[in-house]
Formats: sequence, C-alpha cells, structure tokens
Amino acid sequence: MKGVFDTLVNAFRLPDLRKKLLFTLFILALYMIGGLIPCPGINRTEFTNIVSNWGQIGSLMDIIAGGGLYAATIFAMGITPYINSSIIIQLLTVAIPALENLAKEGEEGQKKLQKITRYLTVGLAFMQASFFTYATRSAMTGYLPKPLTAALIILTFTAGTCFVVFLGERINEKGIGNGVSLIIFAGIVTRIPEMARVLYYDALNIAGKFKNAAIGNTLGVLAFALVTLISIATIIFCVYVQNAERRIPVQYSKKVIGRKVYGGQNTYIPLKVNQSSVMPVIFTMSFLSLPSTIVAFFFSNSKNIIVEWFRNFGSSPFYYVAYFFCIFAFVFFYSMIQFNPIEISQNLQKNGGFIPGVRPGRPTSEFIAKVANRLNWCDACFLCIVVLVPTLLGKLTGMEGVWFAGTSVLIMTGVANDLVDQIESQMVTHNYKGFLV
Repeated sequence: MKGVFDTLVNAFRLPDLRKKLLFTLFILALYMIGGLIPCPGINRTEFTNIVSNWGQIGSLMDIIAGGGLYAATIFAMGITPYINSSIIIQLLTVAIPALENLAKEGEEGQKKLQKITRYLTVGLAFMQASFFTYATRSAMTGYLPKPLTAALIILTFTAGTCFVVFLGERINEKGIGNGVSLIIFAGIVTRIPEMARVLYYDALNIAGKFKNAAIGNTLGVLAFALVTLISIATIIFCVYVQNAERRIPVQYSKKVIGRKVYGGQNTYIPLKVNQSSVMPVIFTMSFLSLPSTIVAFFFSNSKNIIVEWFRNFGSSPFYYVAYFFCIFAFVFFYSMIQFNPIEISQNLQKNGGFIPGVRPGRPTSEFIAKVANRLNWCDACFLCIVVLVPTLLGKLTGMEGVWFAGTSVLIMTGVANDLVDQIESQMVTHNYKGFLV
C-alpha cells in the first residue's frame, strides 16, 4: 500500500500527470453527480421493490451502476451495455475474418472497432432499457399517457448510458486512461458504505435470533468482525494473485554485423496467473442469471412449475455447482480467444529468440500453450475461491449481503493495479535518468 501512495504522490509532482489526474477526478465527480438525478416518470419506491427481486444479477448491475439502478436514476443501466457490446465484439473478432483483419490493422483498425462497439452499445442500451421499462411498467407514473411515459424512460436510460460511455472516453483521451474501468471502480467504491450497512444489519439479524441478548449481540459483533477480516484477507489475496506471473526464460542469439555484436541478451515472457481477470465471473453470472432474468421480465405473475424452478434456481445447490463448472469453462474459453501461443512463437523465431531446452517453431508454441493451460487451472481455482467462498459464507451465516464481496474485490483490485501500472508507465517517460543508466 505504501508503494501505491508513493506512486500517487510522485505523480502529483509532475505537471502533466497532475492535470490528467485532476481531469479524471473531475469526470468521475460529474458521473457521481449525474447518478443522483432521478429518471422522470418512475415511482422510485415501487421500481426499487421490483428490481430488488431480480436476484444477484440485479444486485451486480446496481453495484456496477454505483447504486443508480435501485435509485432509478438517469444512469440506472450504468456502463453495462458497453461491457456487453465489448465482449460481443471480442468474441466476433475471432469468428468473423473482417473484424479480425481490423484488429490487426493497428491504431486505425482499433478506431473502427471502437466505432462499431459504440453503435452496438446504443442498440443494446435501447434494448435493455425497453426490457427494464416493460418489466417495471407498474412503477410508471406521471401525467403523460403510458406509451409516452415508457418512451421517455427508454430514451432517458439509453441517453444516460451513452453519456457514461462519453465520460469514459474523455478519461481515455485527456485523463489517465482506463476510463470505463475507472467508472466501474468509482461506482463500487461509492457503494462500500452501503455494503457495510447491509452487513451490519445482517449481523443485527443474527443477534436477534437469540433469546439471550448478550449472547446474540456478541455473536453479531463477531460475525461482522469475521466478515471484515475475511474481506481484508480477500483483498490481499487478490492483489497477490493478480500481480503473480510465470516467467518463461527467453534467450536471443548473437548476431555479428560488421564489427558490432547484436543480441545475446536474456529476458522472459511474463504470463499472468489471473490472465482472464474478472471476465469469467461476469460471463458466468450473466449466463446463469439469464433464465431468472427472463422469468422476472416476462413471467413475473406465472405460477408454472418450470417458471418457479427457474425463479428459485439462484438459491438451489445446483446453482453453485453450475457456477463452479461455468467459471472453469469460461476461464479456458476466454484464454483460448485472447491468448495465441503460435503468434508468440512466431515472433520469437523472427527475432532470433528461443526458450532454452525447447526447439523453435511448433515445440515452442506447444510449450507455451502447456504452461498457459496450467495457469488457467490456477486462475479458475482462484476465481472460484474468491467468488464462491463469500457466497457460501453468506448462506451459512444468514448474511446474504456477503455474496457481492468477492466480485467487487476482484474488480476493485484489478482496476487499482491497472491504474498504478498506467501511472508508473507514464512516470517512466519523465524519468530520463533511467534511460541513460
């Protein structure tokens, strides 16, 4: 932690970085202020009651939106449509050759992909806002006819998401970078007091179950303290694993050109243990929550047996078993589409590099793929521990508010690590002494 604060202090001493950091804080402040503006045409109390019955997917969307969903603000959907569109474009880049060629065109190709992502974000935001409005139609209010009120709510939610994406891109252009991640980070950080309040009242509920008030209060305080300690330990554990990496040694052959000798240095290929970050968890939650979300949107009043099973699926043991296997599946799937050992092997061979004890070409790519697959097992186990342990702990202790701790900690620590790396990389460009040593 001392290194993080030292990095921030040193960054504020540099005029360019100080301007970027202050601009980033200004944009985040605008996001926080906008998150307090209520959406017109909605009865906030009734809207919150409906959305709170959506289960974990609704709670996760509320956390990402910085509490805007439950509060029925203009930023109720937050950055979620943009995240979904980015994931879709990443998956389509592997399947569609035209998008794959754009990804290989460098900066111009990335700009075109970003433009496609924006258009897709608007479409997904409009679709999601329409679903929200239909599912919460009983919460609509106002003096306008219901079709006009619905159109107003849909346009407000869609415009709110577009404005949040605009703020994130301004951070990328004139701020410190990682705009979308920082907006999600800010939304989670602002929710920490509310999370602590929920855990506190959960502890009081535990105390109220005992006839002896002294014993109940003692157990309630111990439960709250235990959850707090586990949360701190989870943060330390996440930071340690997210910074951990497997270094594959690489040696470059010497080349004699004229009287000079080039190459011959030793380096390494860093493979992160948590290479997929929190994406498999988001994939898993979205995938497993899809049936219950459809039920909440379109079959809220149905008493059908199948509908009831899907409605209660999130609290059944099968849900946690499916959660476990889905995390493993999505970790390997995400690694498959993001990590290309053949390309790494080809780049090494072109630059005269090789892994000691491994032949260049296909054996090198197979060796790198083998190491990456082993790290995927560690990554999947890490995500299961961080996400499922708080959830199961909340079920056993009756403190249901604990479930979001793992996912929130993963996002916060991941974004904080990226922010520190971003600041340090920009500080290196100002440290000319380091280039001369």
